[in-house]
Amino acid sequence: MPPARVTVVVPTLAADPRLLDCLASLEAQTEPAVQVVVVDNSGCGAIHRLGAAKYRFRLIENRANLGFGAAVNQGFRQFPSPYMAVLNDDAVAHPECFSRLADALELDPTSGMAAPCITLAGTGLLDSAGMLISRDGSSKQRGHMEPVARHDEPGDALLPSGCAALYRRTMLDEIGLFDEDFFLYCEDTDLGLRARWAGWRCLYVPGARVEHHYSRSAGTASERKAWYVERNRLRLAVRCLPLSWLLASPFASVMRYLWHIVMMFRGQGKAAEFRQAGGGGLKLPWLVVKAHLSLPAALPGLLRQRAAIRRGARLTSAEFAAVLSRHSISLRQVAQL
Repeated sequence: MPPARVTVVVPTLAADPRLLDCLASLEAQTEPAVQVVVVDNSGCGAIHRLGAAKYRFRLIENRANLGFGAAVNQGFRQFPSPYMAVLNDDAVAHPECFSRLADALELDPTSGMAAPCITLAGTGLLDSAGMLISRDGSSKQRGHMEPVARHDEPGDALLPSGCAALYRRTMLDEIGLFDEDFFLYCEDTDLGLRARWAGWRCLYVPGARVEHHYSRSAGTASERKAWYVERNRLRLAVRCLPLSWLLASPFASVMRYLWHIVMMFRGQGKAAEFRQAGGGGLKLPWLVVKAHLSLPAALPGLLRQRAAIRRGARLTSAEFAAVLSRHSISLRQVAQL
């Protein structure tokens, strides 16, 4: 068997039957040189009770949940190859997915990332055609809930979703892997923005398809998700946003919170989902306050990390701001989706 061209790392916490569908799709890949690494974060060997032994994959078992980024880093460090792919355990990759992504990057040496066309399973609608970013650092899926046909042309994307993505090892050797302090959520945006600062592009490859059963790991609107998303957005903003965006981000955040209130009463967006899921009226504001209260203690380290990222940048702050502006999403849309 030839050396692996692509290492696909699949972190799992629940290790439920969706993982079997994921592994079956990886077994059917047309890419001849792909190795699959499952990182079991359940802490209890849950994957052994699943009956996954009939599939070919490397298994790493952790005694506790290390988080998404740490699991992916662990898998790729132990089983490296020229390209690192990540795939959610509740996602199914079409047979040519990773072959198409790797081929696209090999044709364009200036690109270090590739985003597939991710659909919401059973709907015919898009989950993600790459990611977009708002003025306060909130990131959202491009084309979410839109017909797939609206995004059927290849082109440039800001960065890929961590649900399914391909990264060039040369780029990762330069900028580093996922930041493990994020634990859950926003680490894909952080990695993508660091890559863009360093001058690497991201390709959107619509011929590479993935079907996703959305946000099973922490619930679509859970307290845990709300806390990590807001905490990590603040950390990402300090680390990665150009100065002009960073200075404007507190004001942009206030506007986004106001839009969340509007959309909640309209029954739209994540704030409405949180309320419908049983989140009390004060729970969501408290989680936002709690996230902001956690920032001062982390700020000195984040500023040191920001300086290191800027030292490795090939773009000026104005050039990077222009890149973000080309791939931006309004604060209203962030609250609405």
